[in-house]
Amino acid sequence: MTKIIKAKKLPKDPGPAAWNEILEPVSGYPELNENIQADWVIVGGGFAGLAAARRLSQLVGEDETIVVLEARRLASGPAGRNSGFMIDLPHDLNSETYAGTHSADLQQIRLNRAAIKFAGEMATEYGMDKHVFDPCGKVTAAASEKGMAHIQSYQNHLDVLGEKYDFKNTADMKDWTGSEFYQAGLFTPGTVMIQPAAFIRYAAQGLSNRVSFYENSPVVQLEVGETHTLKTPKAKITAKNIIMAVNGHIQSFGFFPRQLLHVFTYASMTRALNEREIKQLGGASDWGILPADPMGTTVRRCSSFNGSGDRIVIRNHATLNQSMEASENNMKKAAALQDRSFAARFPMLNEVAMEHRWGGDYVFLGIQCPHLESLISEFGRPVVRMA
Repeated sequence: MTKIIKAKKLPKDPGPAAWNEILEPVSGYPELNENIQADWVIVGGGFAGLAAARRLSQLVGEDETIVVLEARRLASGPAGRNSGFMIDLPHDLNSETYAGTHSADLQQIRLNRAAIKFAGEMATEYGMDKHVFDPCGKVTAAASEKGMAHIQSYQNHLDVLGEKYDFKNTADMKDWTGSEFYQAGLFTPGTVMIQPAAFIRYAAQGLSNRVSFYENSPVVQLEVGETHTLKTPKAKITAKNIIMAVNGHIQSFGFFPRQLLHVFTYASMTRALNEREIKQLGGASDWGILPADPMGTTVRRCSSFNGSGDRIVIRNHATLNQSMEASENNMKKAAALQDRSFAARFPMLNEVAMEHRWGGDYVFLGIQCPHLESLISEFGRPVVRMA
């Protein structure tokens, strides 16, 4: 018996995917405009979709065909909208309830590191530049008494886990970032910083001899049966197997009804800094900071890759948008907050404007949201309504 599932909506994210915008334009991949057959179809060309494609290419025979369908251009969706941190440790080790138990924390770390190792193998195999995949670590930083209390809690938890870290005092933070804003930080070495859009482009190019990619080819209908049919606006694919790698957009196909939290996060990226501004700023050329307070500001500085320029990214503010769309007012509020955050940290760069602003859907499954209490406080109402 065949079950027909029509997509209720297509993905929609506010603003450009900045990491993709600052790269040189590429011709990309064709749109699916004729009916084809495949053994495997992966819906979604982001990190999960490309990881699935690579793993399938390792597991299945050469005679089995693999197709990736992307609704937009590769790296223009969520994969080009994050801050580029591949983090091995749980985000919120301050919370006693984050992962439930000590053993759960250790399990999450093992899984995270396995994923980073898998991504590192892709980076090596596909010849990615260090600016694309940089195992430089990250700092969890504090700028207030509340933040310092989180730092102490974080340090204690790392000691229990047996994880290595380096404490950075105020002077260390100034030397590293060029900013006098931070009081202290904890450096942990396991994080990899990536240029997310470039990573996606390199990975797709490396997989292209084994995997067929189609861009601007959203799946608008699924017919699920003994064999499956995926319809796009101009064609269809008959497939033996389907992998849905579409993150929260899975709800558009009727899965996980009333179980997902669609939390949009927002970011701004500066224009390229000129030589005078780089000198005024000082500090290291590439670094990333996560806030000790889970609802604080993520900051990243990245040096130029293929002429894209030295830039700073500010990421903060979150809104709950169960409609799966962010509003213009959401973007305006985020922009104002990020401008203030940038000015507070980098007063020496008061002439530097933001060139790109964007948002993206950050999805949690039900009560597994690690910052649930903070989100309830932020939005002023319960945000979980399970079926």
